[in-house]
Amino acid sequence: MNAVTTALQTPPRLAVRAPEGDIAPQRWDGGPIDCEGCAYVDLRARDGGRGCEPGHACMQDAYARRIDRFFRWHPELADQQIEHPYFEVRAIAARHASVFRLGGLMTDPDETVRMQVALRLSPVQLERLIHDPHREVRLRVAQRITPDRLAAMRTDGDYGVREIVAQRLPVALLPTLARDPERTVRQIVARRMPMPALLQMIHDPEPEVRRVVAEGLPAPLLDRLADDSDWRVRWEVAQRAERSVLERLQDDPDSEVQQMARSRLAPPTLKEVTHG
Repeated sequence: MNAVTTALQTPPRLAVRAPEGDIAPQRWDGGPIDCEGCAYVDLRARDGGRGCEPGHACMQDAYARRIDRFFRWHPELADQQIEHPYFEVRAIAARHASVFRLGGLMTDPDETVRMQVALRLSPVQLERLIHDPHREVRLRVAQRITPDRLAAMRTDGDYGVREIVAQRLPVALLPTLARDPERTVRQIVARRMPMPALLQMIHDPEPEVRRVVAEGLPAPLLDRLADDSDWRVRWEVAQRAERSVLERLQDDPDSEVQQMARSRLAPPTLKEVTHG
């Protein structure tokens, strides 16, 4: 037997390109990789190194990176595998499959699959995932659904979802989030809220929110926050308030507020006048 014949009869070695110390190839259900029993065994003979390769690009493997590489090489096969019993295969196939085949995956038992579906369905179709049990799915829905449909997510149980809702909700509906239980949501609302609706937030229980309100109020209305209990809010007021308010704040109990008010009350220097 010559060297050529021996080479042809030697079975392909696993993990041809896998780096040293990489995860050993293993079938998704725990058994060994079985190329001969694979429906895509003929791909191994494909020229150019883009067929399939155990340990590097393999749909049977338990390792998501190898499954992903297989479908990036063969996206045309994704439609065939969206009902595969292994969730990683379904999830990665969903990245490449026809969008017309994804509807059935909206009720997939694994959230990893549903997350991929939420990234690919049209915004109109996402309404069916608004109340998905997993927050990561709902986060993606909130990022992509049309703004006019976001109202249904204003009371979502996860504050991260509501933060996205507050960022994208039509301005006319923002007042409905002005009393959200989460401070960060109300801060987002305060940054976007127009006048006069913003006035309803000057009594917010959190100083971080009231400071944002102070940033957005017109200067003539800042006197409403000049006696705020938090020095950071009063300092924000001192940056833009009119003279009558500054005169009150120049003797503020906090030195930072005093300094800001007094600096604004001080007459301009010659240099400032010259470059005014």
